[in-house]
Amino acid sequence: MSSQQTLDFELRGEFIPLDSLLKAAGVADSGGAAKALVAAGEVQVDGQTELRKTCKIRGGQVVQLAGVTITVRSA
Repeated sequence: MSSQQTLDFELRGEFIPLDSLLKAAGVADSGGAAKALVAAGEVQVDGQTELRKTCKIRGGQVVQLAGVTITVRSA
């Protein structure tokens, strides 16, 4: 049985690039690892696979990958 981890991430501006979010949330060990996850098609934004590494993530959006759901909230 796999466990689903849910994280809340508080945005400190208008948006955060997707790769930066993955690193800041602790899902990826580095920016390079975050970019590789996105490039491999392993990340979904609002239920759609996202291949743009620097896609702008704004408050209210939900990012999912490998058993982790990140809910982005505006500060």
